[in-house]
Amino acid sequence: MIKVGMADANVCRTPDAITTLGLGSCVGVALYDSTTRIAGLVHVMLPDSTTVRQNSNKAKFADTGIDLLIDMMVRAGARRTGLTAKIAGGAQMFAFSGNSDMLRVGERNVQAVKKKLTSLGIRILAEDTGLNFGRTVEFYPETGDFLIKAVGKPQKTI
Repeated sequence: MIKVGMADANVCRTPDAITTLGLGSCVGVALYDSTTRIAGLVHVMLPDSTTVRQNSNKAKFADTGIDLLIDMMVRAGARRTGLTAKIAGGAQMFAFSGNSDMLRVGERNVQAVKKKLTSLGIRILAEDTGLNFGRTVEFYPETGDFLIKAVGKPQKTI
């Protein structure tokens, strides 16, 4: 099992699988080339690198992390034109009074990921996003299964 940390990205191929832990407001974006069975996963923390001064970690942001992951996958032998996506995370982890945009990080992360994938022509095959609980995810390139684990919830495969 290949591990992806927070604000990190990595690539694997069959028979390996890839995982990231603790997706709260963060979004896990799994990209997959079913022909080469190469998969990649990025753990996105924030929606937009242009609004943050310390933005040198490309994997941290939806706008730059997905590009970084695609480049890593292509170098590993994936076909850019064959990529599909599955996404999870983007929870609203805390209850706040008011409706400040700054507090809706999870929702903004999901929107940014979807916008970026759409702009690149990458189809989202499945998602498990939102609500108010964290997730751990595992992606299996052998089958294309994206396993979602959450405390107190049944495991889900999308």
